[in-house]
Amino acid sequence: MPTRSNPSAARAVAVFVAGGLAAVVLISAITVMIVRRNAINEAIRTARDLAHVEGRSVVQPLIDDRLFTGDPAALTAVDDVVHRRVLSGRTVRVKIWSTDQRVLYSDEARLIGQRFPLDAEGQAAFRTGRDQADLSNLASAETVYERQFHKLLEVYVPIATPTGKIMLFEAYLRFSSVAANGRHILTSVAPALVGGLVLLFLVQVPLAWSLARRLEEGRAEREKLLLRAIDASDAERRRIAQDLHDGVVQSLAGVGFSLSAAAERPAIDDDVRDVMRQAAADTRTGLRDLRTLIVEIAPAELHEEGLDEALAALVAPLSDAGVLVQLDVSPAAPLAEDAEALLYRVAQEAVRNVVAHAAAGRVDIAITFDDGRVRLVVADDGRGFSDADLDTRRREGHVGLRLLAGLVADAGGTLDVDSAPGRGTRLSLELPVVAA
Repeated sequence: MPTRSNPSAARAVAVFVAGGLAAVVLISAITVMIVRRNAINEAIRTARDLAHVEGRSVVQPLIDDRLFTGDPAALTAVDDVVHRRVLSGRTVRVKIWSTDQRVLYSDEARLIGQRFPLDAEGQAAFRTGRDQADLSNLASAETVYERQFHKLLEVYVPIATPTGKIMLFEAYLRFSSVAANGRHILTSVAPALVGGLVLLFLVQVPLAWSLARRLEEGRAEREKLLLRAIDASDAERRRIAQDLHDGVVQSLAGVGFSLSAAAERPAIDDDVRDVMRQAAADTRTGLRDLRTLIVEIAPAELHEEGLDEALAALVAPLSDAGVLVQLDVSPAAPLAEDAEALLYRVAQEAVRNVVAHAAAGRVDIAITFDDGRVRLVVADDGRGFSDADLDTRRREGHVGLRLLAGLVADAGGTLDVDSAPGRGTRLSLELPVVAA
């Protein structure tokens, strides 16, 4: 019999790999999102720090109370340092606000002297004395000259004149430069994190494969031991059947004939004759039951007598118990002994399950041949079972069909069981036809 290649270990590893890849992708995506968000936040903090330095260290030393009156010399001094040391490819606009929301200075001169309502961040900077940063609302009136830059980050830095009057330094930075800084941080950190996840996953794959193979080898070894036990049991069954056939059956047959012959002697009393006839009948009944039992436990002459005869003997106890049995074996070319024995063993296991669990009123057994394959179907109208019931039976040691499924797979066939509580059970077996 060919060696069966069980794909369960490979299937288990494939499931692990698929699940692991999905987990790596998900964790990597979440990691990249978090790192990207943190990178942007870090870039915004860097931009805020830059604006803080520009406002406090570059601009604040040059301002005084003259800005409140729009003094040209004060505006020129601030404008000169803003253009030389603040405005750049990153910082594109500068404004200085008074507490009454008036633009005291801007590198865009048309804004100087105008009043605009400050947004929440600007008001918070005045109120708390702390730097504030956020994306600029380019739809507001005060940003009419900044809309050409599309997306800007505005940073508010509270500053003060030498006399202690508070102003607000506002710098507009290109968000693309902030995003670029964030991308730089992301590309520096994310590959190491994602690479670590991928490496961890790749290290686990061979470990999972090794574990799955060991589990599969252990399962295969247990199954092999069970099959050996079944083979040993079959051999013992055949020995017992042979002993019964050659011993007890022959003796009972002789007793039956002797009683029948003795009962017909004319010198025997009528009452004794009736007793002997009844004893002969009972002996024949017991002999028939014993022969049925012998066929059931070990159909030694299965190939010689024919599968249909063996199956008829197998289901006879069901008929005697009042179960309606329909047996249909289509004529076909003879099967090889192994295939014939496997068909019988599967049918035998199905009938045993019907007797033990189904409480069925009808059992249909059919064997058909079509396109080089033989098909066995055993169907009953019993109570059926669920997957949970099947698992419970397996844990209790009822593994007959599972072991037979392995033998069927070895023979190139398939074995399917379809059942549900309340709608009976249908067992289907298909094997390739191999001539005897």
